[in-house]
Amino acid sequence: MHTEYTHRALLAKLARDAMVERGLHPDFSPAVLAEVEGSHELPISAFSEKKDLRHLLWCSIDNDDSRDLDQLSLAVPEPDGHVRVLVAIADVDALVPKGSKTDLWAAHNTTSVYTPAVIFPMLPERFSTDLTSLNPGVDRSAMVIDMRLDSRGILVDYEIYEAIVHNQAQLAYDAVAAWLDNLAPMPEAMARVPGLADNVTLQYAMAVMLRAHRHARGSLDFETIETKPVFEGDTLVDLHVEKRSTSKDIIEEFMVAANGCTARFLTEKGYPTLRRVVKVPKRWDAITEVALKYGTRLPETPDSKALDAFLLQQRDMDPVRFPDLSLTIIKLLGAGEYVLMMPGGSVDGHFGLAIKDYAHSTAPNRRYPDLITQRLLKAALAAKKSPYTKDELEALANRCTEAEDLSKKLERFVRKCSEAILLEDRIGEEFDGVVSGLSTVGAWARVVTPPVEGKLLPSNQTMYMGKSVHLRLEAVNVEKGFIDFRAL
Repeated sequence: MHTEYTHRALLAKLARDAMVERGLHPDFSPAVLAEVEGSHELPISAFSEKKDLRHLLWCSIDNDDSRDLDQLSLAVPEPDGHVRVLVAIADVDALVPKGSKTDLWAAHNTTSVYTPAVIFPMLPERFSTDLTSLNPGVDRSAMVIDMRLDSRGILVDYEIYEAIVHNQAQLAYDAVAAWLDNLAPMPEAMARVPGLADNVTLQYAMAVMLRAHRHARGSLDFETIETKPVFEGDTLVDLHVEKRSTSKDIIEEFMVAANGCTARFLTEKGYPTLRRVVKVPKRWDAITEVALKYGTRLPETPDSKALDAFLLQQRDMDPVRFPDLSLTIIKLLGAGEYVLMMPGGSVDGHFGLAIKDYAHSTAPNRRYPDLITQRLLKAALAAKKSPYTKDELEALANRCTEAEDLSKKLERFVRKCSEAILLEDRIGEEFDGVVSGLSTVGAWARVVTPPVEGKLLPSNQTMYMGKSVHLRLEAVNVEKGFIDFRAL
């Protein structure tokens, strides 16, 4: 037990130490904070040349506790049966210009880091949760991706432009999903805005069609276990499993579509792009071996459509074990990376999304590549020279890839520490679980309740992915995030 710290304080300390060990900044420098303190909200008159779209039914749909609102969305039906889907992205560049102290600081971490007890934002909160956040009830400058879809949900054309927007309602994933699924009444924030319920319903209908088209192309459908800490005061009492929801589908589909339009727009205008790439997997043979163990023979050459069909089949057949299969395939596919594509050049596409053109653009408060893309979009719209040189973009692409990998590993480490805290006073207790991982160094098992994973101590039992196992908790190390189980 760690009586000198509360659970929250211990997890915050472990997270902060891990940031420093990995070369990431846990705090903003005095120079950055001074720059932020001197920043003020820009008057709407400063954006008089932009389209005024404040009257439209914009809303944000995000996590219940989100304060850094990067995007708004809405759907506009047209007389010919087409539907315009609009995504507004926070104009972060307006207050965080290239080369500013805040910008240079953000270019180091390149992403916000989310851990159970503390968040390390990429930008100071005065920006990310206030001045550059699309908060409800305030007018904000934004970059708008205006997509026109036909009655089948196929993209017909699109525009990108700057505009003034107004968030009419801040909605939460869980509440919107419960309402869409007829499990709960309409969220109060939605009910207060006439016409918003019909608009969100139309947004969902378009998202369903966009998703169907993605899968027809071979976009992969994964489902991994994401948990959210539950604290009572400063004591960690549980980990809540975040479930996939209809409302998250809306945002996911709109963001994927918007990111594709952004990449194509910059390329068509002759500007460089920082592409998000997931290469054709080099370990396809290992993926086919996994599928064969489930009775499915995949093609000898990488085929995202065949892999997606296999994943969908397994999700329907065994939803309990599907997250473990998903994680196995994700690891074999390899990590995503940021790659510079110059005008006239070519790079790999995104194998997992089955899309050739893809550039992160929809979360500039949280991800630095999106802020880079926003600046490139502004230059393209104004027909000005790229604000970045080729050498700058290559260095930034490498740094964004490196820092993202560091942050994801850090988030996973602190999450494992939180799992260990939940179990540290339960040594000797028994649990039911499934084998969730196998490698040359050992095997791992996942317990459903509480949702934790630990290493299996050596035994005479034969282990295979998905095997049901009865476990006894043998040891826990909170500082290292270790949990050891023995299969009985």
